[in-house]
Amino acid sequence: MSITENLLRIKNELPKNVQLVAVSKTKPETDIMEAYKAGHKIFGENKVQELVDKHEHLPKEIEWHFIGHLQTNKVKYIAPFIHLIHGVDSLKLLKEINKQGAKNKRTINCLLQFHIANEKAKFGFYKDDAFELLQSAEFQSLKNVHVVGVMGMATYTDDDNLILKEFANLKSYFSEIKEKFITQDYFTEISMGMSADYKLAIKEGSTMVRLGSSIFGIRFYSKFN
Repeated sequence: MSITENLLRIKNELPKNVQLVAVSKTKPETDIMEAYKAGHKIFGENKVQELVDKHEHLPKEIEWHFIGHLQTNKVKYIAPFIHLIHGVDSLKLLKEINKQGAKNKRTINCLLQFHIANEKAKFGFYKDDAFELLQSAEFQSLKNVHVVGVMGMATYTDDDNLILKEFANLKSYFSEIKEKFITQDYFTEISMGMSADYKLAIKEGSTMVRLGSSIFGIRFYSKFN
């Protein structure tokens, strides 16, 4: 099936309240333009240089999401245009995003990434550390950052029950933060679910899924990798 056919099939299957981020990392601009011409405008990248280059060459109404592990020294390159940063996992990174937001006279939307998987390799906050951060004066002082939700990646496994449990944990963190720490209307997003597990994520309350191979197919890595 073509990119257009894959995209339209998935979008027709998704509930209306679930946003689709088409993960375009390593994909050529021609693939992104095919999805764009099919009516899709939200794309996710995980390498700063690749994202900056694509932003320069592609239509400006595209909403770019950064979905990788972001280094503080690279925030400045995407701060002028990024729509949402998914993987914020430290106060240091939040403070740098806030600093670059102020320089660009804009508020940058972020998600707190939680470590929900039964794997050491994944990044993210543990619950207690995140809740301590959210109560801190330093967090309260950040005026050019909006934490609009949470993000997490489940264990890579065939055990659906484990995946469902991990996604349920993330949903519970979201609910507790919404009740206790960030009560503003903009705190709305639960970014969980990728090509292999997004249907399970939706069952547990995902509002945003990140799909790459199920849209673009498997292909060789680009010049950026």
